[in-house]
Amino acid sequence: MNVYDFDQTIYHGDSTVDFYLYCVRHRPLMIYSWPGTAAAFVLYQAKIINKTQFKRQMYQFLRAVGDTEQLVEKFWDSHINKIKSWYTQDTQREDDVIISASPEFLLRPACRRLGIAHLMASRVDAHTGAYTGINCWGEEKVRRFREKFGDAQIETFYSDSLSDSPLAEIAQKEEKISTHKHAFCRMQRACFAISLRITG
Repeated sequence: MNVYDFDQTIYHGDSTVDFYLYCVRHRPLMIYSWPGTAAAFVLYQAKIINKTQFKRQMYQFLRAVGDTEQLVEKFWDSHINKIKSWYTQDTQREDDVIISASPEFLLRPACRRLGIAHLMASRVDAHTGAYTGINCWGEEKVRRFREKFGDAQIETFYSDSLSDSPLAEIAQKEEKISTHKHAFCRMQRACFAISLRITG
């Protein structure tokens, strides 16, 4: 089997960032979550809280969305074309596995549309933003893979990120996907702009 990261690997950009911005446009009441997100961003930058804690606070915006599942489907209606053609046309197989730090509720509909049966992602409540477990990132990706597939061998692992090194180390082969953008940095810049807007 082959294993893929999702964002910046088979998807152009970061799906969480894109969905967040989509919600800003379509559910403007979520702006009331900005003060908490900005405060969490400051604490994350100061290394007082970790990435899971920061994202848990960021996902509080979901409380203002309401019909998250329906909005996610509409999001993919306009964003499924951001899946990279080299994946769908050249490398996709029936036993592919997607492992991502993005929330499962967001990626599950995309995987269904693409015919991808195996998805492991961050377990985030689509209505409250609460996490079950921790952010599916770094070593956690290996743990989640072993939990589901045991000692199954990964033929090729595809990723754009150095944070995926633990998963790359257990694969027979690694394919590094080049990218010119870091979407999490886009989210950091957005949170910084929010914090300036709130405090300025």
